[in-house]
Amino acid sequence: MIERLDYVSLNGPAIAGMAQTKDMMPSIEGGLRALVELRVSQINGCAYCVDLHTVEARQAGETQQKLDCLTVWREVPFFDAAEKAALDWAEAVTLVSESGAPDVVYDALSPHFSEKQIVDLTLIIAQMNAWNRIAIGFRHLPEARTK
Repeated sequence: MIERLDYVSLNGPAIAGMAQTKDMMPSIEGGLRALVELRVSQINGCAYCVDLHTVEARQAGETQQKLDCLTVWREVPFFDAAEKAALDWAEAVTLVSESGAPDVVYDALSPHFSEKQIVDLTLIIAQMNAWNRIAIGFRHLPEARTK
């Protein structure tokens, strides 16, 4: 695939504004945020974002095994209850037209997250879905890494 256009150079202020909002959701720690962003990107099939958030997850201390098994997080024992609740919510919100964001998934968040954290988590998910649509729509792909 060839990138369709350079959206950053065409509307840099809007892209920068979107990027700046990342700092407005600090209540979700970096590792969990990266896992959620990665899972949303996997669901949406965004190559650029999968690459980016895999690197960020490693930088935040996530293990390679966790990253390798993220697509099957329900099947493995090494995601804790809070991570499972967040990932389930990420999937429900990303697939909202299918899931309807069910109460059972929403209710599973409150033992692990404050109301502020639930809002921040939902904003992270919504923003990631927006970034995925931009990157996929304009065919933005990751550069090959040497390491």
